[in-house]
Amino acid sequence: MKYSEVTEWLFSQLPMYHRVGKSAYKADLDNSRLLDKHFGFPHRNFHSIHIAGTNGKGSVSNMLAAVLQEAGYKVGLYTSPHLVDFRERIRINGEMISKKNVVDFIEKNKQYFEELKPSFFEMTVAMAFDYFSKQDIQVAIVETGLGGRLDSTNIIDPVLSVITNISFDHMDLLGDTIEKIAIEKAGIIKPGIPVVIGEKDKETRKTFEDKAAEVGTKVFFANDYFQVPYSILSNDGRQYFQVLKGKKVAYPELFSDLLGFVQRKNLPVVLEVLELLKMRDWHISDENIYNGLANIQGLTGFSGRWEIIGRNPKTVIDTGHNIDGIRQVVYQVENTRYKKLHIVYGAVNDKEIDKILQVLPKDATYYFTNAKIPRALDAKMLAAKAAFYGLQGSIHDSVAAALAAARKSAHSDDLILITGSTYVVAEVV
Repeated sequence: MKYSEVTEWLFSQLPMYHRVGKSAYKADLDNSRLLDKHFGFPHRNFHSIHIAGTNGKGSVSNMLAAVLQEAGYKVGLYTSPHLVDFRERIRINGEMISKKNVVDFIEKNKQYFEELKPSFFEMTVAMAFDYFSKQDIQVAIVETGLGGRLDSTNIIDPVLSVITNISFDHMDLLGDTIEKIAIEKAGIIKPGIPVVIGEKDKETRKTFEDKAAEVGTKVFFANDYFQVPYSILSNDGRQYFQVLKGKKVAYPELFSDLLGFVQRKNLPVVLEVLELLKMRDWHISDENIYNGLANIQGLTGFSGRWEIIGRNPKTVIDTGHNIDGIRQVVYQVENTRYKKLHIVYGAVNDKEIDKILQVLPKDATYYFTNAKIPRALDAKMLAAKAAFYGLQGSIHDSVAAALAAARKSAHSDDLILITGSTYVVAEVV
């Protein structure tokens, strides 16, 4: 089989949540355990760090991977979804799994998969762990897909667990309250394995503390140890952070090539994880931390978070898609200089679209569209909903057409933002 045939088979034969929605979600770990046994329990051959949360998982995962690579470790990185190429999900030291490895894995195991009928996500997790084991990595950064308790990745015994934050997303699967969602995310907390929580929130704190006490482990709230009160974007394309540890400055002049202000929330999580690893005799120097955070995109290939893809006019992509993610994007827009704002926007049909439309800027010109996936919300329906909340713009039958229209209308000192859905962004990069 050719690589294109393999990926076509993957996407068409096996359900994939980000394309078809709830029908792809399996509420148990049975297949994951059977796959793990079939491949000889590969995750036992390397250390791992398990990362869950509503937002920030991808950023934290890539930040940690970059620092550990700088420290000399051979690092596997498993994240989802991908933007352009399926292989983005599985990387070692920033290099995607080869097309040959993907093809060989499917060809060798296709009959078994057709008998077991695992989900797309279950199979890609198995592929990642098998690949990481065969490549003799030292540590894997493993990002959950949905939730945590029943996520396909939750068969590992990591050295640390991480939960970045909790907000509303995938409520049809994880629960309709913050507390219910927190319980699902807390499912990655395991006996004797410390857990780092990104935010100490009154609605979720007790859930995490109770779960940690139940399984006999320690919980560390990152912002108890590190705080980032502000950051500054420099003219050379860097974000400089003020980092405090208590009342003292820690890591002076620390900067990153990630420009989203939301990294102010993610950085304390990363620094606390690194502190705990150092306490366990992992060899990570301050120089590794500075160098890793300064070159995340180069080291890991991370993209899609307030990423500038064009100048004159400044053109930015951001995969923020749920209500909390969109609020962060809007905050960044409000702190960006421009004359007029143009937003290429598309959404999926199971998001809390009404809540999101209420927080989007009303002074922007919108270019409503939909990505080429079954779950995409029809652009005409999206525009009608948006108009109810005072958002005005034009309707386009493709992301490419919407972006072309935005570029035609924008002047050099304007701002074009492409956001709303990971798959809208994917058609731009």
